[in-house]
Amino acid sequence: MKEVRLISETGEQLGVVAIQDAIDRAQDAGLDLMEVAPNSKPPVCKIVNYGKLKYEEKKKKQINKKKQHVVKLKEIRLRPRIDEHDLMTKLNRGRKFLEDGCKLKITLMFRGRELSRTDLGLDVMRRVLEELSDIASIEKENPLEGRRMSVVLHSK
Repeated sequence: MKEVRLISETGEQLGVVAIQDAIDRAQDAGLDLMEVAPNSKPPVCKIVNYGKLKYEEKKKKQINKKKQHVVKLKEIRLRPRIDEHDLMTKLNRGRKFLEDGCKLKITLMFRGRELSRTDLGLDVMRRVLEELSDIASIEKENPLEGRRMSVVLHSK
């Protein structure tokens, strides 16, 4: 590997030159010599400002990170014997989460003997889904798992 194909900082092909000559040209220009395609015959090297290249890559990553949308999952926990007013308060909070673009997980927790009356829990869950049906739809529904029942909603 005594020769490389050299590309200038402007993208112009300078042809096949000796490695030392390529290094000298890069140093004369006050730039760096970077190997672009090591597997080709002969290897391709380019004269670049390496610091500027790294800076531009970093900026691109930041812009791409800014553009991506992170979906948040908010959870509301209920009990089967929840009072009317408490339920409406929790549903209003859930409605706000959905309007903000978050996904909403509604978890219904059973304690002690409540587990023998899962029909009460199903009624509460049905009521919640009915109340939020105008702005949300079901994404994932988990039947009774141990002492919990849950539903994941996303806004329409």
